[in-house]
Amino acid sequence: MSLASDLLKNFEPQIESLTLVPSDGGRFEVSVNGNLLYSKLQTGRHAEPGEVVRLVRNFIERGE
Repeated sequence: MSLASDLLKNFEPQIESLTLVPSDGGRFEVSVNGNLLYSKLQTGRHAEPGEVVRLVRNFIERGE
């Protein structure tokens, strides 16, 4: 299952918009409702398995 499918399967009712931005040059960013939750450029590494889903879950639980 792709990351986008996994996120939408788990969080579709809570998410107004989901943006995954892959591109060449090492950029991979995940934003939810306009909030940047993960950036490969900022961390300098690939996301660990389950890390992005956990970040989204934490974001939703905080009620942002």
